[in-house]
Amino acid sequence: MADSTEINEVTKQVQDVVLDENGQPLSKNALKKLEKEKLKKERAEKDAAARAAQAATNATAVVDYSKDFYGKKPMNCSEDRPGLKHERFTDINAGRAGEKVWLRARVQTSRPTGNKMCFFQFRQNSSTIQGLVVFNETAISKQMVKFAQNITSESIVLVEGTIAKPLEPVKSCTVQDAEITITQLFVTSEAQGRLPFSLEDASRPNTDFEREDAQFSKVSLHTRLENRVLDLRTITNQAIFRVQAGVCKLFREFLESKGFLEIHTPKILGAASEGGANVFKVKYFDTDAFLAQSPQFYKQMVVCGDFERVFEIGSVFRAENSFTHRHMTEFIGLDLEMAFEEHYHEILEVFDELFVYIFTGLETKYASELEIVNRQYPFEKFEFLPKTLRLEYKDAVALLRENGVEMGDYDDLTTEIERQLGQLVKEKYKTDFFMLDKFPLAVRPFYTMPDAKDPKYSNSYDFFMRGEEILSGAQRIHDPDFLIERATAHGVDPESIKSYVDAFRMGAPPHGGGGIGLERVIFFYLNLGNIRRVSLFPRDPKRLTP
Repeated sequence: MADSTEINEVTKQVQDVVLDENGQPLSKNALKKLEKEKLKKERAEKDAAARAAQAATNATAVVDYSKDFYGKKPMNCSEDRPGLKHERFTDINAGRAGEKVWLRARVQTSRPTGNKMCFFQFRQNSSTIQGLVVFNETAISKQMVKFAQNITSESIVLVEGTIAKPLEPVKSCTVQDAEITITQLFVTSEAQGRLPFSLEDASRPNTDFEREDAQFSKVSLHTRLENRVLDLRTITNQAIFRVQAGVCKLFREFLESKGFLEIHTPKILGAASEGGANVFKVKYFDTDAFLAQSPQFYKQMVVCGDFERVFEIGSVFRAENSFTHRHMTEFIGLDLEMAFEEHYHEILEVFDELFVYIFTGLETKYASELEIVNRQYPFEKFEFLPKTLRLEYKDAVALLRENGVEMGDYDDLTTEIERQLGQLVKEKYKTDFFMLDKFPLAVRPFYTMPDAKDPKYSNSYDFFMRGEEILSGAQRIHDPDFLIERATAHGVDPESIKSYVDAFRMGAPPHGGGGIGLERVIFFYLNLGNIRRVSLFPRDPKRLTP
């Protein structure tokens, strides 16, 4: 028998044999090739380890002297309150050159220049200012510059810097005579992932896309509305909604100065306020309810409660399956109602003064916002008269017929005819704004007071901007028996409006009013082409989100 030494020798020889994929021993040439590859791999691993060690040594040797002055801040959980004064861009100008300031802003754009400089365009609402990070040997390290260059657009940053006067005006920013030399830069909220579109493209004037050599991506209205939060950040949209807020403010200021009281009425009703099919029906426990088509009933009831002059700013719902440029299923109504002394034209006079006050206020108090909008969406200046033009319906029909438009005496105005009338009025009277009085009774709601001299007409009116309707109103019927008669004639069940009718049984003053579409006022004043541009989150038959 073989001793243990022989057995161990044979075992070692077998273990040293290298087999190929078929289980056969490799040839001498194959073994040499395998040995070379093994040595090559070992050398590569050794070289990589040496390079890593050298890089670590170099990193240790380069001191980041700015490491405390840049970086990502932890999430703000209101742990402390340092008390820093944060500047608004609107307060920064060349006269403050040399001042050190803190500011919070979004990064609209960044532009690296080599590895030693980075330009920023910072944004606060509709204001922008230029900032720059510049490498130096004592305060701004290359690591800080690199960090700055990698900040994503739309991230929110906290910046410390010195106000400086640029060599030339910064025409790309709203603050043109000053810039910020950055000394500290922190990201407080990082914009993650790829943006659906750039704010630069979304802010370009329409004229840029009309050029033959245009290389830009035009952002469609659909894309804007699908990503509305981002779209609202453009300086144009910031301006549009400041103009909208301005209209509400001016509306409220004027009416309060005339003794009107602001009220808030229900939006869930037991009966449709306008009648017809364009009403949203909702389930209300064990019965049906309706979303308010207007605050009409309640405005009148409050007047009967002796408040006499009231107004409201609130949501209005219309179930109109319409996809036009001027219709939405929910919009903001500016409504007023008032008792009058002798004649419903007292109401028209209030509306006349109200709109002149609003239009004048926009020109004087919101000129900068109007200019911002005009840069991206150029529009002709809105023309109005100190005393608003008032036409009767029959006179408007005559004017249309004189210019080749065929329509009957009592036909309602179509959208196209409204536009034609607006053009004719502009040519003849030099105004984009006018009122049309004495509409045919047949085309008005059941609560409209007929004209005492010709019952085929009514004491009702519409107001128009750039040839499209923005207000509808009338003297209301304040006699309960006559109101029931008119409701029945319109197919409205008197029982469904019993509480409304009963409001007039205890004595009601003659009264009237009207409802203004807020979005329409802004839309037509700025001539923006589509009403959805002036609604924060528009609702139409196909849009319920965002």
